[in-house]
Amino acid sequence: MRSTIATASLLSLALFTAAPYALAANSLVFCSEASPSGFDTAQYTSATDNDAAQPLYNRLAEFEKGGTVAIPALATSWDVSADGLVYTFHLREGVKFHSNKAFTPSRNFNADDVLFTFNRMLNTEHPFRLAYPTEFPYFTGMGMDKKIHSVTKSGPMTVVFTLNSVDAAFIQNLAMSFASILSAEYAEQLMAAGKARDINQQPIGTGPYIFQRYQKDAQIRYKGNPDYWAPEQVKLDQLIFAINTDASVRLQKLRKNECQVTLHPRPADVPGLKADPQLQVIESPGYNLGYISYNVRHAPLDKLAVRQALDMAVNKQAIIDAVYQGAGQKAVNGMPPSQWSYDSSIQDAPYNPDKARELLRAAGVKEGTELTLWAMPVQRPYNPNARLMAEMLQADWAKIGIKARIVSYEWGEYLKRSKNGEHDISLIGWTGDNGDPDNWLGTLYSCAAIGGNNYSMWCDEQYDRLIKSAIASTDRELRSGLYQQAQRYLKQQVPITPIAHSTVSQPLRADVQGFKVSPFGRNDFSGVSIVD
Repeated sequence: MRSTIATASLLSLALFTAAPYALAANSLVFCSEASPSGFDTAQYTSATDNDAAQPLYNRLAEFEKGGTVAIPALATSWDVSADGLVYTFHLREGVKFHSNKAFTPSRNFNADDVLFTFNRMLNTEHPFRLAYPTEFPYFTGMGMDKKIHSVTKSGPMTVVFTLNSVDAAFIQNLAMSFASILSAEYAEQLMAAGKARDINQQPIGTGPYIFQRYQKDAQIRYKGNPDYWAPEQVKLDQLIFAINTDASVRLQKLRKNECQVTLHPRPADVPGLKADPQLQVIESPGYNLGYISYNVRHAPLDKLAVRQALDMAVNKQAIIDAVYQGAGQKAVNGMPPSQWSYDSSIQDAPYNPDKARELLRAAGVKEGTELTLWAMPVQRPYNPNARLMAEMLQADWAKIGIKARIVSYEWGEYLKRSKNGEHDISLIGWTGDNGDPDNWLGTLYSCAAIGGNNYSMWCDEQYDRLIKSAIASTDRELRSGLYQQAQRYLKQQVPITPIAHSTVSQPLRADVQGFKVSPFGRNDFSGVSIVD
């Protein structure tokens, strides 16, 4: 099907400057907070990367806008075998891939594209993976490389996933960004030309918007897809991501109508935004967690008593008051209270610097021991001011004889180095991806997630047995019981200190319609328009 995209004046081809954009009619500028590392979503886990790729791709199933229910997308339906081990997906006919200067598709989307997308992640000897070696942290972090036995086709528009074990969250997992469907034909052309890496910087998808160009730390430009299979979702001629790391700059641009949507305002700015008649602020409870991650592979953090000491020396309420400024709820658990199976019986250890100092002495930790404390360089929904939080932690831990040296890097480098375990302690967080407890307890703290989102490098067999048993069952009551046991064990072992769940405030111009706040922290511009 072909959508009707209004003819508009061309965008200025000048690179981003401090001046306002020369905009085509029916265009939208999104003030983003950081530069993506690339557009091959299977490689990345941050919201910045996923947001930048969101306009370009589709998945077999996708989450309904603003909700947590997975609905058909590139698959129109699916069947599940009685034993829960075989999923048969029936694919959507007539879906077209994008084209660019180097690639024009010769066919529509079919089963071969699904096979390429997943077998590249599943098979370490896959030809494209050999041509472009990379890691897939979500795929392996959720253990999907172990759970999926095979991905095959039974016809040109039918794909069969056979699992080694039951995965109660399988459909939700396939609706996540890492499972975006790529073009097998484009991949073959890139390999033949010796340019396999271009799949990450010159992306081709089936999504509502087509990639035009990207300048790091400046802008990403997309244009409306005239051949999109759901034409009612393409309401903009041009979509621009203007990258601004400074929240005050983003706010200034929003007020001047130089961007129409932005994100992560400072809590102190929210009342003023709400009072501006030219703006609207959408608020929603945060499905998120900001926390401190202790690298248990680095001494003395390998000792439980040391982690307990650091945990009980954190003046959590003072941090919430200063950093979140009324927009944060104290966190005591490894996931938010709105997640089903949350164990409300879990309590924090009391704030007790004197006891903390005793624990450190008993563990043989000398006065003045230095540890690195990594602070994120960007605002996130779960942490609006990581630098201030780090400074407050530095002061808290100085009271018990620990010298915390604050370290920071550019956001992509920060994540890369953290996943490599270079930090002692890092400030990090998470916004849920699929509505299932495993997306917290498995994705963040399991053995399989080391090198992915397990920044504590914590691997515990007892904990892993609990979460593996839970994901292998379709009995929700049984799963809840196992996840609650896992939460209690996580709290006892202290690989993290939960700090807060924040309220999400999404500021945008009053004339923006169709934008919905995602519980997963994604900024999705399908179906979004500017109304005169």
